Amino acid sequence: MKKAKLLLSLCATIVGITAITSAVSAKPMNTGSQSEHVQDLQERLATLGYFKVGVTGYYGSVTEESIRKFQKDNKLPVDGEADEDTIAKLMQKTKPKQAAKPQEDTKSSANSKPKTNSKPSTKNTQSTLEQLARIIYSEARGESFEGQVAVGSVVMNRVQSSEFPDSISEVIFQPGQFTAIDDGQYWLTPNKSAYAAAQEALKGTDKTKGALYYYNPELATSTWSKARATIKKIGNHVFTY
Repeated sequence: MKKAKLLLSLCATIVGITAITSAVSAKPMNTGSQSEHVQDLQERLATLGYFKVGVTGYYGSVTEESIRKFQKDNKLPVDGEADEDTIAKLMQKTKPKQAAKPQEDTKSSANSKPKTNSKPSTKNTQSTLEQLARIIYSEARGESFEGQVAVGSVVMNRVQSSEFPDSISEVIFQPGQFTAIDDGQYWLTPNKSAYAAAQEALKGTDKTKGALYYYNPELATSTWSKARATIKKIGNHVFTY
């Protein structure tokens, strides 16, 4: 896993149109695991100062070493595996605050124009899941669920690539990479499908076969994008290396 400089803060409860909570799994996690539970594990470790690289959702050598240090400091068996006792102790030390219940918008409907948040969060206060859901919704809300997951997979693939930044947040906010960041659509409120797609991408689901780029051939004007080798087409997007 690549080293990064950004430290993300813990945010236990994510609120969109539907509230979604990401919690550490009671199932043991170790090197090679990849899921939203690993992402939450990393955020909790980061909150305590043990994990000082970008949150990726992938349990690599850096995560293992962070767990070893946490286990040693808390008088647990030191093996680098996030077992039941380690997870229980980690959750005990990072009990989240209760998030405020969102007010229901009685005027919204399935046919309404998406609305922006009145007080949008900044990239430093959003959780990894929320950031991924936002970029998926703003870039692919007209796509099928598979197409939405595919956009999330590109973000995850970039995190693992040496060509891009080392965390989900840095990949999303890298200047000039996503139209939705440039035109402000990123701040639209994600729907339930976007959060579900984000969770699938965090689990490691990738139908793009490792794509690092995508574009809509009906809208793209960049010859550079169109010149890249096509992996596959999902909905309106062509995915490339």
